[in-house]
Amino acid sequence: MDLSPSRRLEEVLGKARGLVEELEPLERVVLGGSFSAAADELEAARARAREIGLWLPQMPREVGGLGLSVLEHGHVSEILGRSPLGHYVCNCQAPDAGNMEILHEFGTAEQKERFLAPLLAGEVRSCFSMTEPDRAGSNPVWLETRAVSEGDDYVLDGRKWFTSGADGAAFAIVMAVTDPAAERHRRATQILVPTDTPGFELVRNVPVLGHSGDGWASHGEVLYRGCRVPRAHRLGEEGSGFAIAQARLGPGRIHHCMRWIGVAERSFDLMCRRSLERELAPGEPLADRQTIRDWIAESRAEIDAARLLVLDTAARIDRDGAKASRERISMIKYHVAGVMLSVVDRAVQVHGAYGLTDATVLSWFYTQERGARIYDGPDEVHKGVVAKLALRRYGPRSD
Repeated sequence: MDLSPSRRLEEVLGKARGLVEELEPLERVVLGGSFSAAADELEAARARAREIGLWLPQMPREVGGLGLSVLEHGHVSEILGRSPLGHYVCNCQAPDAGNMEILHEFGTAEQKERFLAPLLAGEVRSCFSMTEPDRAGSNPVWLETRAVSEGDDYVLDGRKWFTSGADGAAFAIVMAVTDPAAERHRRATQILVPTDTPGFELVRNVPVLGHSGDGWASHGEVLYRGCRVPRAHRLGEEGSGFAIAQARLGPGRIHHCMRWIGVAERSFDLMCRRSLERELAPGEPLADRQTIRDWIAESRAEIDAARLLVLDTAARIDRDGAKASRERISMIKYHVAGVMLSVVDRAVQVHGAYGLTDATVLSWFYTQERGARIYDGPDEVHKGVVAKLALRRYGPRSD
């Protein structure tokens, strides 16, 4: 299976590398202040992405995207992942990218016009409201938030948190229980809720390792209290919420994993440069220490192996679909997250206390990317999936 980029894609990757280099000065503004403080500069960067043809790499051509396959977007996602702002400026950032995909696949014509079109144009942001403080996030079919049908409306009541990007979002896609008596995978429905709807309240941005964040770079706690929206805002059939969520998360995990490869590569670069520049004594660079060399060697092998595993999984999705690639998707989710975090940690260690400051992008990676082993399913859940499917090949057993 050929995993290498085509000549056409090489041109796209070259543009992506150039754009990411242009973003480095802007990273310092965001890291040293806030996301909102750099709003004008970010809009200029987004205009630049449109200008050079990097807008919406994950979406099909008929809606203004580049029409890349999952494998091709994987290559692009790695390059953009080298910067915390790379995906955002190309309008392929989570959670908006996943929301675009499910609106394109499951939305009605009216929903596409009202919600999808401005999202594709970069005129608004959105959020995905599923995780709840009183329910285990690892069990997405066990939800408390209710959406009760009243005439032509749904009335939503419940509390969500880690609704990423809720601060400043124009609408949320909410997972809510519409039929508590149904089979557990058919209880919930996804409903589009404009954030200016009475009863929608952004309670706070949840602090993550001491950082509350703002704008897109935040994770909101949201209260739905008598929040009334038309039934026409239902996404797909009633009871299809879990199935749509799975359709959203499969390719989304590929995007995340290749972004993490980019994070690891950027961290590797910084680690190598620091090891050559930093001296323990005159004429004695860190790179002369065997421990540092071991970290560099281990990181190089781990990153390259992880990349091949993700690209192979992406190619399988293109060929066989996300459902048939379920085992591989779970495998890369926990494996690549672990590799990325190991490389980031080694890079911070090589930088010493300097690596904990906002002087480099490492502090952002260290605080923001620890969640990689938790969101979209914790490591333990994905390892359970891989082990269960592997054991099935050795004979019948109870699940």
